[in-house]
Amino acid sequence: MSTWVLLRGLTRESGHWGPFPQILGARLPGARVMTLDLPGCGRFHDVRSPARIEAATEACRQQLKALGAEPPYHLLALSLGAMVAVDWAARHPGELAGCVLVNTSLRPFSAWHERLRPVNYGSLLGLLLTRDARRREETILRLTSRHLRPGDPVVDEWTAIRAARPVSRSNALRQLSAAVRYRAAVRAPTVPLLVLASTQDALVNVRCSRRLARQWNADLVEHPSAGHDLALDDGVWLAVQVGRWVAQVQPPPSAAW
Repeated sequence: MSTWVLLRGLTRESGHWGPFPQILGARLPGARVMTLDLPGCGRFHDVRSPARIEAATEACRQQLKALGAEPPYHLLALSLGAMVAVDWAARHPGELAGCVLVNTSLRPFSAWHERLRPVNYGSLLGLLLTRDARRREETILRLTSRHLRPGDPVVDEWTAIRAARPVSRSNALRQLSAAVRYRAAVRAPTVPLLVLASTQDALVNVRCSRRLARQWNADLVEHPSAGHDLALDDGVWLAVQVGRWVAQVQPPPSAAW
């Protein structure tokens, strides 16, 4: 049985995956799908977020060990979570069977203005300053989705998540600092990689994924209309791409003998 571990991005938690874990599980019969929370988010919202990606990676490894999950794992990771996946693949490749990197950006492959589009800086600053939880979630939806509108019911779900497990301003800033400071190796990790990107991503320029895939000679598939939160905008498409990739890179059971 394969184990798939899902990692979210900046200030987001397991609950923000919505129905996607079930959608992915349906496309990967027999797979165990698990969601982890980065320190400072979700179940660990009252824990201080580390200011380095490497520390977040170690926290995730310890979570899996505590849950009794045995490697090798497949990682499916979005944005900041994909940085954790890259670090994991670089430092502990023997623990991983593959990584799916979704709408991420990495130094040294992309410029700062591509990794986070400057047009959004004002909105991001507003997220840190406002105390109105619903307004914050409406802004996040506007920044990360191309298919949904601020009045969508998902805003109510996200607002409830924030009320139950709020991410502090200091933790948000520490996560942002970790993302800005992290620098990936020029050479690709030794584990199989799939890069998925949204051509219409309004938060991170799609060129970041394109350059990463080219630099590391990884498979790249782009969604033509979805936003940064690809699992939200088209979770079925995302799961289908993962299923196709697994069929290509994973040998049939008879090949192992």
